[in-house]
Amino acid sequence: MMRYLTGPTARSAAFACALAAVTVAPQAVAQQPGSEAVGTAPAESEAPAAPRAPAGLSESVAAVVNDDIISTYDLAQRMRLLIATSGVQPTQENLQQFQREALVSLVDEHLQFQELRRVEKEQKIEILADDAEVNEEIAGMAQGNNMQAEQFLAFLSSRGIGVDTLKQQIRAQISWSRWIQGRYGSRLRVGDDQIAATQALLAAQASKPQYNIGEVLIDANRVGGMPQAMAGAQQLVAQMQQGAPFPAVARQFSALPTAANGGDAGWVSPGEVPPEVQAVLEQMRPGQLSQPIPVKDGVYILYLRDKRAGGDSTMVSLKQVAIGLAQGASAEDEAAARAKLAALKPQIKDCASLEATAAKTQGVIAGDLGEAELSDLAPQFREAAEKLQVNQVSDPIRTGAGMHLIAVCGRHSAGGAQADKEQIERRLRGQQLSMIARRYMRDLRNSATIETK
Repeated sequence: MMRYLTGPTARSAAFACALAAVTVAPQAVAQQPGSEAVGTAPAESEAPAAPRAPAGLSESVAAVVNDDIISTYDLAQRMRLLIATSGVQPTQENLQQFQREALVSLVDEHLQFQELRRVEKEQKIEILADDAEVNEEIAGMAQGNNMQAEQFLAFLSSRGIGVDTLKQQIRAQISWSRWIQGRYGSRLRVGDDQIAATQALLAAQASKPQYNIGEVLIDANRVGGMPQAMAGAQQLVAQMQQGAPFPAVARQFSALPTAANGGDAGWVSPGEVPPEVQAVLEQMRPGQLSQPIPVKDGVYILYLRDKRAGGDSTMVSLKQVAIGLAQGASAEDEAAARAKLAALKPQIKDCASLEATAAKTQGVIAGDLGEAELSDLAPQFREAAEKLQVNQVSDPIRTGAGMHLIAVCGRHSAGGAQADKEQIERRLRGQQLSMIARRYMRDLRNSATIETK
C-alpha cells in the first residue's frame, strides 16, 4: 500500500541546491507559446562546470520507493533538468512546483524500472532501452533545438545537469512506452462499430468550426489533488505568457499522449475534447493561450494555433480590377468607368493573366484580394462570387469605393478533410493505450510503499 511520509529537511536542502544552481545560470531564451527552445547554447569559449553532488547533500535521502532510494542530489538534478528543458523561468513561487514535479517523475520512473526489471526476469525478455537508443533520442532533441548533441549536452552541463540525469529520463520513457505497446498494443481491438460511431460524430460536427490546438493536462491524481493541479497550471500559464515555449512545457508537464510531440493535438472538432474545454475554445482567438480549465481528471491548458470555419462554408480566392470613384460621382463618370471595365472583361482570360492584362488599360488598378469566407464578403461581391466559376470574371460592380471587376481564382470547402478509417483507428488505439498506461501507473503507486523525507 502506498504511503507518503513527509518531512522538510532533506527536500528543503534539495530545493535550496536547485535554487542556487538556477539563479546563477544563464536565462533561457524567451519564446512565444507556439515555438520551442530549451535555452541558449553555451558560448564556444565557456568551459561548462562539471556537475557534481553538492557537499553534504549527496548522501541525503529525499524519498524511498519500495527499496530504492532517491537522493536529494537526484532530486536537485531533476529539478535543474525540468527548468532547463521546459523554458520556464525559476522563481521563488514556482520552484515548489518544480520540486513536486521532479519528485513525482522520479518516483514514477523508479516504479517503472522496478516493474520492467521484474517482467524481464520473469519472462526472460529485454525491454529496457540500450545506450544507442537513448543517444539517438538525445540527438533528436538536440536537432530540434538547432544544436549538435555535444552542444546540447554542454548546454545542460553549463547548468549543472549531469548527462546521466537526462539519460535516465529518456531510458524510462522509451522503455515504458515499448512495454505498454508490446503488452497491450496487439491485444487492443478497435471495432468497426467504434470507427463508424466516430465517423458519424465527425460528419455531424463537420459544419462546425474546427480548432488546431496545443494541449497540456495536469493530472490531479498524479500531483496530489485538484488544488495542486490548479496551482501548478496557473504558474505554467503565467510562465508561458512571459515566453516559456508551449511545446517544451507540454513535454515536461502534460499527462496526455500528445506530450511526446509537444502537446500538438492537430485539428479537433467539437465533441473530441471535454465539454469544459470546448466551451473555452469557442471563445478563443488564434494565437491565444487559455487560462487553466478544470476537468474531471485534472486541469487543461490550451494554445489555439488556428481556427477554421465548418465544412458547410465556402472559401473563395479573389482578384479585382478597379477604377476609383467617389460615392457622389456623376452619372457620366460612372457610365464611363462601367464601359471601360466592360470592354476590358473579355480580354481577361484567367486569374494568372489578370494583372498583366489590366496593366495595358490606363486608369485602372488590379490586385489580389486574398482568400475569404463567402459569407463574409460585401453583398455585391458575394452575389457575384456565388455565380462565378473559377477563372471567371464578373460584370462591373459599383461600390462606395469605385467600379470593380472581380475574378474567382479558387474555391473550396472551409472544413478540412475528414479523417479516414485508418486515421480514426490509430487515434482510438492511442487513446486506449494512454488510459491503460495511466491506470497501470496508478495501480503501481497504490501497491507501492513510498516514503518522502
